Amino acid sequence: MKVKIGDLTKIKTGKLDANASSEDGQYPFFTCSREPLKISTYSYDCECVLVAGNGDLNVKYYNGKFDAYQRTYIIEDNGSGKLYMPYLYYFMEGYIEELRKQAIGGVIKYIKLGNLTEALIELPSVDEQKSIVEILEKAKGILDKRNDEICALDDLIKARFVERFGDPKSNSFGFDKMMLKDTCKVVTGNTPSRSVAEYYGDYIEWIKTDNIVPGLFNPTKATESLSKKGMEIGRIVDRNSILMACIAGSIASIGRVCITDRMVAFNQQINAIIPKRYNILFLYVLLQVSKDYLVEEINMALKGILSKSKLEKKEFIVPPMEMQNQFAEFVEQINKSKVSIQKALDETKLLFDSLMQKYFG
Repeated sequence: MKVKIGDLTKIKTGKLDANASSEDGQYPFFTCSREPLKISTYSYDCECVLVAGNGDLNVKYYNGKFDAYQRTYIIEDNGSGKLYMPYLYYFMEGYIEELRKQAIGGVIKYIKLGNLTEALIELPSVDEQKSIVEILEKAKGILDKRNDEICALDDLIKARFVERFGDPKSNSFGFDKMMLKDTCKVVTGNTPSRSVAEYYGDYIEWIKTDNIVPGLFNPTKATESLSKKGMEIGRIVDRNSILMACIAGSIASIGRVCITDRMVAFNQQINAIIPKRYNILFLYVLLQVSKDYLVEEINMALKGILSKSKLEKKEFIVPPMEMQNQFAEFVEQINKSKVSIQKALDETKLLFDSLMQKYFG
């Protein structure tokens, strides 16, 4: 039996601006970022599922004291006794792709309350919901372990970078520094008109910020593609270019990068960086290590945007190419280890996805 989520829950939104966070806060502050920020006070104390209402749509489960950004939906049980909240969380994890399709708006897409209240969820008994969650938790535990192994290797790469090149902002090793526009070509993506259906098809992948995933060198497969005609007016890059998320609903999402392993189109929330004086692997890590520098002037209250002009004027170290190439060889060796872990992760993800399909359709 399927039931509307609105008949099982009560839904409200947070009330704070995205810049209300505090680095030394003791409570989680949920924004549109995948990772919560911190805040010194709390407005809510409950078990709930949280859905980012704009930008990088995502889902979280939490039970305790917290606060929330004004575009974050807070979903609680309405007291009917028919819903196990962790079960709702897993349903929403699977339903998030449908919400992304329903999202409206211009540069930063958003969903409305009705997108949540009208969603239909399969509703077995509470005991069966708990059994389903137990199975999914075991599969997710394996996924989390594999992801932690990949993150540990990423941390090793960053530690090696700092050892060889120092802090790139303070430039403690005294390398040459140049503005990005003098070492790379920067291209902002675009969105072909949605009113022209023939611009969309299956000719070339159209990458969005969701396809730039922390821990993955390359963009994930796009859910939308452009037609050959759409490609003619879209922005295209070839393999061995860097894609950077430059418009997002949170500071944590801005500055995420990946390296293209194929020709792709990309939307206006992404800037492509095509190196002229950098080894691509060196530049990829340099941008990751420079994340705080990239976002230091961004005011989330005025929307999180790292414009092309601001990005081009950012100054970065330019070590000798020989040093860059040596470091890139180290990254390639580490990446070989990541490949085997990633293969196991992908296999577990297929299992997890099949379970999600079985339980939620």
